[in-house]
Amino acid sequence: MAANSSSPAFENFRLFGSAEDEKPNPGLSLGFLDSQQPPLPPPPPCLEVLSSEVCSSVKYNVEPVTVGEITMFKGRVSTQEVFSLSNSDLVPGKYEGGLKLWEGALDLVKALCGEVENGHLSFAGKRVLELGCGHGLPGIYACLEDAAAVHFQDFNAEVLRYLTIPNVTANLTKKAALPTNPTESDAGSAARYFAGDWSEMHKILPFASDDKEKLSENFNGYDIVLMAETVYSLSTLKTLYKLITQCLSRPHGVVYMAGKKHYFGVGGGTRRFLSVLEKEGEMVSKLIAEVADGSSNVREVWKISLK
Repeated sequence: MAANSSSPAFENFRLFGSAEDEKPNPGLSLGFLDSQQPPLPPPPPCLEVLSSEVCSSVKYNVEPVTVGEITMFKGRVSTQEVFSLSNSDLVPGKYEGGLKLWEGALDLVKALCGEVENGHLSFAGKRVLELGCGHGLPGIYACLEDAAAVHFQDFNAEVLRYLTIPNVTANLTKKAALPTNPTESDAGSAARYFAGDWSEMHKILPFASDDKEKLSENFNGYDIVLMAETVYSLSTLKTLYKLITQCLSRPHGVVYMAGKKHYFGVGGGTRRFLSVLEKEGEMVSKLIAEVADGSSNVREVWKISLK
């Protein structure tokens, strides 16, 4: 599906919306759109973060959040304490917003609940990957629905150590948690955590490959890929698409994507990502939810599958 070319005016519109209704950061730099600005720093190295590496030096506060008919827990940590950033939603190339709970994550959990209730989706026994996880609520929901393996990925290892891992623990406390840090013979039967840039992530994810011949056949990758608010930057859409093709199980893998229809100021959006899909011609998409509450840009949840 092609991107909508008739975007509304940019004036008086917030760049990013937040599920926590925080005020926008007037100092947020969009210098990465300016060719006169210096290039972004090199991305952090890709690595697996073990659950034992959870950091307790920063205060982690937890509070309930209701999504549809279920109650989950969301943690809150300070970007100032973790990254020495004051009230920053995003610093391109350094911090990609993982400590903030974005609206799309809640939209995605609600949509997944509906898909499960309607019999259109089952997580039981499935391999699940959440890209750009932050709090990890969609991946946590997959855990609660008896997924065999749930792998959480975020750009920043600090997000995983200070927020994602504690949040997974908080949400699974009353349920038998998935085993962690498996041996090689038990690879995948666990909640695991991976940090780094999407361009290199296929090298360390257990169920990913860049072997074109392997990917053209029945590929035993991730059955379900989840992502919320990952399509905000126009410059990363092709990289994200490529990673999905390197991860998605064939021929029946599915992607659930939540995000804003347009992210004004940075060029991304769900429709821009769908235009990438249309150009590549390998996948089909279906709109399963739309949220237009008047508090932010129109938000959407899409189901994407291979043709």
